[in-house]
This record gives sequence, C-alpha cells and structure tokens, in this order.
Amino acid sequence: MLHNDWDELLKEEFSKDYFVKLTEDIKNEYASNTCYPPIHKVFDSLRLTSYQDTKVLLLGQDPYHQPNQAMGLSFSVQKGVPFPPSLQNIFAEYSSDLNLPIPQSGDLTPWGKEGVLLLNSILSVRESQAASHEKYGWTTFTDAIIRLLNEKKTPMVFVLWGNFARNKKSLITNPIHLILENVHPSPLSAHRGFFGSRPFSKINHFLESTGQTPIHFDLS
Repeated sequence: MLHNDWDELLKEEFSKDYFVKLTEDIKNEYASNTCYPPIHKVFDSLRLTSYQDTKVLLLGQDPYHQPNQAMGLSFSVQKGVPFPPSLQNIFAEYSSDLNLPIPQSGDLTPWGKEGVLLLNSILSVRESQAASHEKYGWTTFTDAIIRLLNEKKTPMVFVLWGNFARNKKSLITNPIHLILENVHPSPLSAHRGFFGSRPFSKINHFLESTGQTPIHFDLS
C-alpha cells in the first residue's frame, strides 16, 4: 500500500497480469541476487509524493546499481553517500542556476515533499548491471503513471533528461503541461547543453506563471 491517492489510481494496474508477473519476477530477483534499492523502498517515490501533490516529474532511467546508493528516488542517494557523477552535475547546475551552495547531502527527499515526483522508469536493478530489470515490465507500469500525470487538470512540469527519458515525450500530450527536455546530466553528455540550462528556474517560473507555489529547491 502506498497510503495516498496512488493506491486508488493504480488499483487497476496492480491487478493486471503483467504486474502480477512483474511482482513475482522481482521477488525472485531479490531472493537470488543483490538488487537495489532495498525491496521495501522500491515504491518510495510514489509513497513520498502523491498524485495530487505532484507538480514536477523528474524522470530517471533506473536506480543506481552500487551498494548503499539507491533509495527509491530518481537521482537521489542516501545521506553520507558520495554523489554519483550525474548528481554532482545536477548539483553544479542547481548551484549555478539558483545561486545556492552545493548541498551537503544527496538525499532529495525534501524535493519529493515539495511536489517533485522522483520516479525512475525502471524501479529496481541488479548490482553492477544497469538496466538489468528493464525486461521485467517496469516501463509498462511507469508509463501508466506518466499517462495519469498527463491527465492532470493542473499544469505541471515533466523533466526529461537523456534519450531514455525523452522517449517518453509521446506520452505527454496535454498542452497545459511544460516539458523540459535536455541531455542527461552524465559526464558523457552534460557539457552538451545541460550546464547553463537553468531547469530549476524554469520550473518555478512556469509554476508561478500558472498560479502555483514554486518548489523550494534549497537543500542547504
């Protein structure tokens, strides 16, 4: 149970044959391999940010696949864990855009509480094997979530960084929403347009322009 409005919204999805099989496959994966995030945290992004409260979707691909990093929230790592390269670049842009110091912690939970749904397209991964759980059907589930967000009557922002996330653009058809797409903040691509893109300012400008309270991004 997610203990918020997602339970009812996803009730039909949870009962579909693919999701029942997905659940069994993932349980078997966790039983036979080291997988991340901890199994009880797989759905934490949905627990943290209700459908009603979601103002921004920050879409990741799949969880970090090294020990102690993944915590069920896209791009976020647990307190005390060194920042992975992509998160380092996100924080560099955050600092430049908002004129704020680099955070001490990579835990993005405060953003989730502000209405930023920190969702990965694939909600679990085997240790040291990126995208290893893609084949189990997670994207069918998370695509359904994106479609539900697209149906929202209140304008929101969809943040799509990297080709994997940008491929979800076709699911976002409601013209009231803002799509912010760019290259991935990975060191391989961040220099090709991520740095200097000012996504945080753009998010809040859009929210304010549609009569909504901006996101308090400050993690200091």
